[in-house]
Amino acid sequence: MSEKNTILLAEDDQNLGGILKSYLEAKGFPTNLSVDGKEALENFKRGEFDFCILDVMMPVMDGFTLAKEIRKIDKDIPILFLTAKAMQEDKIMGFEAGADDYLTKPFSMEELLMRIKAILRRYNEANEKKPDNSIFEFGNYTFDYNRQILLNNLKEQKLTSKEAELLKLLCENINNVLDRSVALNKIWYDDSYFNARSMDVYITKLRKYLKEDESVNLINVHGVGFKLVVS
Repeated sequence: MSEKNTILLAEDDQNLGGILKSYLEAKGFPTNLSVDGKEALENFKRGEFDFCILDVMMPVMDGFTLAKEIRKIDKDIPILFLTAKAMQEDKIMGFEAGADDYLTKPFSMEELLMRIKAILRRYNEANEKKPDNSIFEFGNYTFDYNRQILLNNLKEQKLTSKEAELLKLLCENINNVLDRSVALNKIWYDDSYFNARSMDVYITKLRKYLKEDESVNLINVHGVGFKLVVS
């Protein structure tokens, strides 16, 4: 998290969006305003955000769909929904889509600010309790993400930044499928054909680094992604 928490705000009412942006920035939260769900998703892929405020009823892509797409890229980022809908089933849909909180319009700016601060406080406290997740051990390998080094017994392999980012995602999903689009959006910020081909090259390099331990296999899951299998 940055010292100043940056907010992605998706709100199709440009008057309300402008007011919210000005208010949040006055309170110390740099805010990126998007006027529809598709624009918000593109901005999320390109930027670094600490918090999302999403309107539910938006053109092109609604807030529930947007939240699900954001969760594919970052499963932990706090999300708060703004909506005129007050029905219980709509709130349930919001939480199922990955919401941390749900604020019904009309609302006071002060209440919004207090909810943001409360969610961020819980998020920060939870992160402080998490163990160090920069060292991964699997098979005969030890992967030091921060130093970008893969160790196998006494043999040391220095990794490039993208190799390290990709191996970290694979390690976080050991024995589970890593979706291609998730990896592309997380590392390359775009899932274009050319970036996909580039990622395939890095997968081939990682597979070469991991070939010395037969209990470790980096396999392709056709049409879906990749899986780091450790038996």
